Amino acid sequence: SPTHPQDHEKPPAIANGELRINGKGKKLRKPRTIYSSLQLQALNQRFQQTQYLALPERAELAAQLGLTQTQVKIWFQNKRSKYKKIMKQG
Repeated sequence: SPTHPQDHEKPPAIANGELRINGKGKKLRKPRTIYSSLQLQALNQRFQQTQYLALPERAELAAQLGLTQTQVKIWFQNKRSKYKKIMKQG
């Protein structure tokens, strides 16, 4: 059977959305995630219930929404810091 060149290519060095290093050792940032309105709705709803997710909860939420656990973790971090800023302003 004819060989398909794409079968032999390595997967990209970026597994679940953090950093990868290009040939010259430069860190390349993943472009920022754009969340769908459905994902944001679910994330915001969850945040109103609890500001901190346990690992299994994070895994479950990520799976439900088709996001990586890292994306969910970072979203919650960002949301908490935004929330604290707003609270400080009163």
